[in-house]
Amino acid sequence: MVDTPLLESFKTYMRIFHSVEDDYLTDLLGASELDILSLVGGSLLDREVKELVFNRARYAYTGNLEFFYENFQSRIFDLSLRLNGEELMQDDESTV
Repeated sequence: MVDTPLLESFKTYMRIFHSVEDDYLTDLLGASELDILSLVGGSLLDREVKELVFNRARYAYTGNLEFFYENFQSRIFDLSLRLNGEELMQDDESTV
């Protein structure tokens, strides 16, 4: 379930000033959050993760989702490496 501050932040990002589509936008953000977190890990507290969630939702909102993955492939890959590398380093430190 997408929280209200995330929805409001996304609406500001998209310059949407009405509430007619709030349920639809909530669904888009929820699907985008699940997808991005499954690809890169992390959390929405990470600015780069949140930005990818917003961009995926933006592409879905405009009917261009098929282009999102190609256009953001390198950012998804780099963020995944960074976030998963941090987890591996923390695991290594805890076993020492």
